Amino acid sequence: MQENDRLHNLNIYESKLIMAKRRRLPQTPVEVQIESLSQDGRGVTHIDGKAIFIDGALPNERVMFQYTGKRRKYAEGKVVEILEASPDRVEPKCEHFGLCGGCSLQHLDAQAQIHYKQTAMLDSLKHIGKVTPEQVFEPLTGDTWGYRRKARLGAKFVHKKGRALVGFRERRNGFLADLKACEVLHPDVGHRLTDLQDLIGKMSIKEAIPQIEVAIGDNNTSLIVRHLKPLSENDLTLFKQYAIDFKAQLYLQSGGIDTIKLLHPEQAELYYEHANFDTRIDFGPNDFFQVNSSINRKMVPWVVDLLDLSGKEKVLDLFCGLGNFTLPIARQAQSVTGVEGDQMMVQRAKQAALDNGIENTDYYACNLMGDLSQAEWFKQRYDRILLDPPRSGAKEVIEDKRFAKLGASKIVYVSCHPATLARDAGTLVHTHGYKLVAAGVMDMFPHTAHVESIAVFEK
Repeated sequence: MQENDRLHNLNIYESKLIMAKRRRLPQTPVEVQIESLSQDGRGVTHIDGKAIFIDGALPNERVMFQYTGKRRKYAEGKVVEILEASPDRVEPKCEHFGLCGGCSLQHLDAQAQIHYKQTAMLDSLKHIGKVTPEQVFEPLTGDTWGYRRKARLGAKFVHKKGRALVGFRERRNGFLADLKACEVLHPDVGHRLTDLQDLIGKMSIKEAIPQIEVAIGDNNTSLIVRHLKPLSENDLTLFKQYAIDFKAQLYLQSGGIDTIKLLHPEQAELYYEHANFDTRIDFGPNDFFQVNSSINRKMVPWVVDLLDLSGKEKVLDLFCGLGNFTLPIARQAQSVTGVEGDQMMVQRAKQAALDNGIENTDYYACNLMGDLSQAEWFKQRYDRILLDPPRSGAKEVIEDKRFAKLGASKIVYVSCHPATLARDAGTLVHTHGYKLVAAGVMDMFPHTAHVESIAVFEK
């Protein structure tokens, strides 16, 4: 009992401490001029030398804001009134903008969004990598609404509301946002959130469905429903009927990835195509693939063009995945070596090549963030290298002393994080003797602060 009392008193003390901190926040709105945009999409200003990050504010605006948090080196706030609006401010299309954390920039004109993303990339290259591209590409843009074809949606039955919620988390907290629709998700799902909410509300285990994973190909929409308790026969019937009504492929997942089972129809497939290269890539409902198909269809031909292939080159494709770039490159190169960390994905990439009648590729399963000393592919020479790493970048492989011995005269780097691109660009230029001939951004995730970019290096 003494231990329980101690914990109880500690919880009370912590709660009082949190409340005291909240009470110390200034309660009166403060007027400021917004100076810039942070990399997570918040307006930035300074008061007495301390940076303030303000939700809902844009550069060159004069706003009234309310403090929402204070730290030793910075503070946070939210806009309560716009006194002078930016000419780039627009009315958000989604009624849930500001509450939902799925988007951060719907209040900023789409062209201005891509301008700020390009600025973020160039600033990172300059300040982190100490490099500047000789040429800045025109931004690659595509669909700005209904573009997202891959998403993990939270689900929760809320007794106080008497219904289920399905969607993204609220901004700055872990609660699910109460959404009617999502304008960035593909309409097959984004405009059917209420149908999914109604479906979960009818389940016998409505409180044990925490997640729905979405994947949409050129041909079909798939949903993986995570459930923590066994489904009743009536639950299964309801799920099947939903899949029939909305022409969806519906999977159930009771545990880990190996428990994903197709419920309806009896056989299912997902794929996307690159018509220019006569390639089709089949993928599973839980596989990684590029979420924005309109950008991907433009990006892949662009990358192939930038590699400047004549049909005689040996190309190394690092972080190759299922072959999004590998297969199109193989149509125009002598050979392509694809390297990926996941053994199962490598097997599927090999099968994709066979399915497309492509015979000039080979693949290796290798942890590109680990020890590369025994890697066979790392002992060969290549004419071109394509890098398409995750957010953490390609530090380990680029910093390996054998990287310079690969011999590639040109490297194309596709990045999903400007800071790691900048770090790796610095290594390529200052350590390996490449020059950064061009760089640009791609609007893979409109209305978010996510920056996708591309850079070209030559010896």
